[in-house]
Parts: sequence; C-alpha cells; structure tokens
Amino acid sequence: MNITRRQVIIGGSALMMGTPGMLLAQTKQLRLGILTPNGHPWNVAAEKVAASLKEQTNGRLNLTVFASGQLGNEGAMLQQMQSGALDMGWIMAAELGSRVPTIAAITAPYIVDSTDKIAKLVRHPVAMKLLDVLPAETGTIGLAWGITGMRAIFAAKDINKIADIKGMKLRINPTPAYRDFYQLLGAAPTPVATPQVFDAMSNGQVDGLEADLEFSWNQRFDKVSKSILQMNAIFMPVVALVSGRFWQGTPAGDRELITKAVRAALDVQVDQIALNEPKLIEQFKATKIPFRYANAADAQSVIADYDKIWLPKAPILAELRKVGKTL
Repeated sequence: MNITRRQVIIGGSALMMGTPGMLLAQTKQLRLGILTPNGHPWNVAAEKVAASLKEQTNGRLNLTVFASGQLGNEGAMLQQMQSGALDMGWIMAAELGSRVPTIAAITAPYIVDSTDKIAKLVRHPVAMKLLDVLPAETGTIGLAWGITGMRAIFAAKDINKIADIKGMKLRINPTPAYRDFYQLLGAAPTPVATPQVFDAMSNGQVDGLEADLEFSWNQRFDKVSKSILQMNAIFMPVVALVSGRFWQGTPAGDRELITKAVRAALDVQVDQIALNEPKLIEQFKATKIPFRYANAADAQSVIADYDKIWLPKAPILAELRKVGKTL
C-alpha cells in the first residue's frame, strides 16, 4: 500500500496532538502534609524529597509539601492517609505514640543520653522495627525517622538538678510518654498551646517549659527564663509516613525511588541536628543564663517506675534500652 505525503502529515499531527495528553496522564501529583512551618529542619528535608523525585523522574512524580498544618492537625492528616486522600505525612511520635504504644517507646526517658546517640538510635534495626506495627495499627507505612535534639527545661526560676523540677507547673508536649515521665518527677504538666507558650512563661501561668534547643532558640525562650536544665533524657522524633492505600497502588520502582529519597533526606537532617547542637549550646551559654546538665543518676528510681508503666504496653522498650547502652 502506498502512503501519501498527506497521510504522513495527518498521522504526525495526530501523534503530536496526543502527546501532551499522554504525558499528563503519566504525571503523578503527590501531596505531603506536615505540621511544622517552612524552614524547620523537617520541612527542609521534605522539600529535598520533592526536588529529588522531580529530578529523578523528569517531573513525572511531582510532590507538593503542605506545611504548617495546612491540611489539618496530625490526627486529621492520619485520617486522610488512611482513606487515601493524602499520599504522605510526616507525623511526630507524640501523635503516633498516643495511638500506638510501640511507637511511644522510642520517646521513653534515658534510652540514650545525647543527641549524637539519638542519631545512631533512629538508624538501628530495632528502631526501624518499631515501624512494622504501623500498617496494621494506622493504615500507613513508616519509611524513616527524623529527629530533634535532646530536650531541655527552660525555667522561670533558678533550677540546678532534677529534684528542683518537683512542684513546677511545666508546659510539656501532652503525649502520654512525656506526661508520665514528668509526673513521676513530681512536676505538674500544664497544657498550653505552642503559640501561647512564650506569654505563659512571661505571665507566670507556668513555671517552665520543656522543648528541644533549636525550637527554643528560634522562639527565644531564654528571654523569659532564669535557668536552663539540659535533661538529655527525651527527644521528639518524626516518622515519614506514606498512605497504605497510595502505597498499594504505586509501582514497585516508584516505591523504591520514594523510599530512597526520603531516607537520604532524613539522613542529612539527622546528621545536621547532631552537628549543630554544640553551636546551639554555646549560643544559650552566651546569653549568661545558667545552663546546667541534669544528672541521669538522680532519675534512676523514676526510670524504674516509668518502665513498670510502659513495659507492659510496649515490651520493645526493653530492647531499645539494651541498644541504647551499646551506642
């Protein structure tokens, strides 16, 4: 059969007209929700994931990061992932731990006693094994951990040691793992929304607050504090989650790309937190506010009481403590 020039032109035109539609069909728009604001180390890592996926797939996987709780609080984002309405969410262990005690185990006090050791802990197989419960418990898959540094107490009075915490009205994250620890220390955990914490310290609503050093420096909690007690006891990690429904419908090759991109970005984030902590400590010391370190030995009886509460709920805590001693 002879093909005329006119048939070639018509066929070529049809192919060109079809190409944009085919390319559009191949492009996958992904959404990631996160509670922290732009500029936070977790958000920086999430944006790195988006850039990596776009580059590696020539724009076929296009991830948009919705920061500052634009998609709702963490509970709402979990529900959206369960229904498949949200592809990915980076959710703090505080929220997950209030639902899944196994996840809360990593926030138990004195598993490790430094931010350098946190960086090693969250990469250990036992820490990664914690994520295995998430598909059944939450309908999500955990890909990796991100971290904050060890938390400190910023006090409106001069405190020197763990015993000085007793009787303090202390603003803490209300997750049960933290609450039990500070109640065992004799503090009165007092709920205050994050945006109101600075004012609550100023007007005497609370006697102190506990938070990681980076967040505290950005919020300048030192301006309303008379002393800082670095507890080196607990930290707040985040879990990079994907929706189980989304994951089930994603080709194996794309699942591998996403997993590698997330783990690479959070590896950098974890290392940077550990690297930056000495600088943050020097910045706080330069304010001339007393910066002291709690003695973990003073909390040994409290740790024993804490484990009586939490080991029945999360037996893996025993494994985490064993790992912590080796780091």
